[in-house]
Amino acid sequence: MSVLDAFRLDGRTSVVTGGNRGIGRAIAEGMAEAGADVVVANRDA
Repeated sequence: MSVLDAFRLDGRTSVVTGGNRGIGRAIAEGMAEAGADVVVANRDA
């Protein structure tokens, strides 16, 4: 078992605010890679 197996998010939903760029985008991509269904929320300035 690898370390990443302990952090699997299969069957979970993740909401990421500010996910259109920068840190938020990286977090959203990481959550998706870990198996989560990701909802990305951002606002237009």
